[in-house]
Amino acid sequence: MLWRLIWTLIKLALVLAVLGGVALTAYAYIGPMLFPADFEAPVQQVTKPVTLEVQE
Repeated sequence: MLWRLIWTLIKLALVLAVLGGVALTAYAYIGPMLFPADFEAPVQQVTKPVTLEVQE
């Protein structure tokens, strides 16, 4: 009886993992269409000085 309960819990965990993977994949593909602001990169100009050392 205990083995049956353990097997049921393992199957439930596997089903939840697969459903979570499907949901994450769907969010990755559909998310930018539904929530475009969440998927935009922050836009700001970055200016940093660069010093090049040249050996002659």
